[in-house]
Amino acid sequence: MKVLVLNCGSSTVKFQLIETDAELIAQNADRFLARGTVEKIGTPEAIVHYQVGQHKPVVTVEEILDHKAAIAECLSQLQSGEDRLLHEAGEIGAVGHRVVHGGERFSGSQLMDEEVVAQIRDCIELAPLHNPHNLKGYEVCRRLLPGVPQVAVFDTAFHQSMAPEAYLYGLPYLIYKRHRVRRYGFHGTSHRYVAYRYRQVKGLRREQVNAITCHLGNGSSVCAIQAGKSVDTSMGFTPLEGLVMGSRCGDVDPAVILHVMSKEELSLHEATTLLNKHSGLYGISGISGDMRELLRERAEGNPRATLAVDLFCYRLRKYIGAYCGVLGRVDALIFTGGIGENAPLVRAAACQRLDFFGIELDNTLNQETVGTEALISTRSSRTEIYVIPTNEELLIARDAVRTVLGLPPPA
Repeated sequence: MKVLVLNCGSSTVKFQLIETDAELIAQNADRFLARGTVEKIGTPEAIVHYQVGQHKPVVTVEEILDHKAAIAECLSQLQSGEDRLLHEAGEIGAVGHRVVHGGERFSGSQLMDEEVVAQIRDCIELAPLHNPHNLKGYEVCRRLLPGVPQVAVFDTAFHQSMAPEAYLYGLPYLIYKRHRVRRYGFHGTSHRYVAYRYRQVKGLRREQVNAITCHLGNGSSVCAIQAGKSVDTSMGFTPLEGLVMGSRCGDVDPAVILHVMSKEELSLHEATTLLNKHSGLYGISGISGDMRELLRERAEGNPRATLAVDLFCYRLRKYIGAYCGVLGRVDALIFTGGIGENAPLVRAAACQRLDFFGIELDNTLNQETVGTEALISTRSSRTEIYVIPTNEELLIARDAVRTVLGLPPPA
């Protein structure tokens, strides 16, 4: 089955075409066919990136004024050129949509119908910057691909297995009941994928494995996974909570926000922008929220870059230690995401002084591992440390196939 995977933002559309089915999933032999992005939607100079397989990407600039035109361009690319992947759009067997927020309603991926779409709309107040655009993709595909089943894969669904003591805040219970204020967690597709991939590599069933997964990128989160289920995660009501991130502050005393708003006379919008766009690595360093740039600056002796990197690693190490306490037994510590896969220094700093928990990093293996799947712990480490590149698009494609065909979830 050819699955179109869509991730629709306010002014971007990211897509992949993946061929997969039950047999290919079982063999881990899914076929990546093409990927692309459309950026700056709504302008006469939208940028279209398109890549077939491992061929060189093709970049064009076109007038694309809305999401319908953007997705139509994606389909056009797949049906044109020497590497024509589709003779007609109807060859697509399913569309898998990344949907950021499913609230408490969805603990798994769902075939999209009027009822499911209405429930996603009901979650817009929880993700006003994401869910409306995710739904645009659905509406456009319903017109351009009539009759093709569409599946919603939620960032939050994986974390719906958390117990109340993990997801509730210390606020009046009425606030939770009235306004749905609780920890939801995000990056669920990534955490679920790398935990599954680890079990697949080791030949283990989900009930045999406790893991701590670290998705580290511009947005970062940690997840405690017990017997295949998320029992705690660092992001909360929004993706702002938890680790220090590229431009997000992470954990902060709530009173600080009120204090700064008063002192700086900030509006609600200005305070939100401060916490999400001007904080984190960018705010601490004053240079950049990109860990690659900060590591270069750190190597050259820049004290603010060094401080930002050290703060990031310290916070990460605290969460790993805390989740050791949550899980009791930790079989695997897994690093993924742009930073987790490509920054040996960050992984080394995060593992410092964790030998007490049976977490021992092999420095040589760690330094040799950049962007590839590998074991990086010592032979004597009670907890295996792995780098596993994430593949959220593949998980979305697989979920689309399983949902459409009624297949059981992965072991």
